[in-house]
Formats: sequence, structure tokens, C-alpha cells
Amino acid sequence: MSRGRIRPARRDEVPDLQAIEVAAGAAFRELGMDAVADDPPPSAEVLAGGRDRGGLWVLEDGGAVVAYLLDDVVDGDAHLEQVSVHPRAARRGHGAQLVEDLARRAREAGRSALTLTTYTDVPWNAPYYARLGFRPVADDELGPELRAVRRTEVARGLDRWPRTAMRRDVGPVTGRRGG
Repeated sequence: MSRGRIRPARRDEVPDLQAIEVAAGAAFRELGMDAVADDPPPSAEVLAGGRDRGGLWVLEDGGAVVAYLLDDVVDGDAHLEQVSVHPRAARRGHGAQLVEDLARRAREAGRSALTLTTYTDVPWNAPYYARLGFRPVADDELGPELRAVRRTEVARGLDRWPRTAMRRDVGPVTGRRGG
């Protein structure tokens, strides 16, 4: 697996991140999910807002940005809003590397978990996140903010295909033991 370099996104990279999103989203066509493939990428304002609050990260490989992760805080947990890898750089562990970086940052910030919402039956969605240690969260376990995220997804028509919220415990950083 290739190891890329993760760093905060720059404002001038927003169009490149949108292009990564469009290219990565095209894979949904293979599953008959054309509406998902045609869904526009996050707007420049959304991505710039993520960058401004410290929640937009890119992964460079071979000197080029090939993947990004957008995160936020939802119900006090780190929330993975979007992770996308350009198809030409897929299957090299870049998405997992970005998720592990988010887990590290969450622990360092004293957060106890990562959350996300995703499609249950898409191989590179819920099954992939399960391999990274996430578990489905029942609707009655959702906090108020994550419940609001799900309501927004339903209103956008994303529940045309089964979706779920998932959680991965990361545990807060504890003090080091001296020796």
C-alpha cells in the first residue's frame, strides 16, 4: 500500500477536490445509482468552510493531490462527512490513511468516536468502513445532531438506497505512563 502525505487543504485546491469527488462518484453508475453519481460535489463554499474550520484534509501521492477528507463535529464526536479518492489512485490505502489520520486527530482533541453516514450495500461504503472498525448505529442510538444529518439525507432523497449511520470508538488520549 502506498503511503501518501496528509496535510490541510489549501483554498486554491477546492476545484481539484470537487473534480476528485466527481471522478470518484462515477463508480456509483456501475451499481445503477446514477442519481448518486450525478449528485454535485460539495460546493466551493462548503469545502472552503471546512478548510477554514480545520476540517478539510488532502492526501498527496507522487506530488499530486489524489484524495481528500472533509470532517466536522457532530454530537461531540468527529464526523466524517466525506472521503474521496480519485479512481486512478484507488485501492492503495489512501482512504484508510485519511480515516486513520482523522481517528488520531479525534483522539488528540479528546473525542471518543468517529461517526459517518453511508450506503449499506455499496462495497466501498458500509462494508469498507466495517473493515476499518466502524459499526452500524441503530436509529434510537443516534444523538440529536446525527439524527438531523440523517433527516437531511432523507429529504435529499439519498435513502432511495439503504443508508446507515456508523460509529467507531477511538477513545480519548490518556496520559503517558512514565518509566
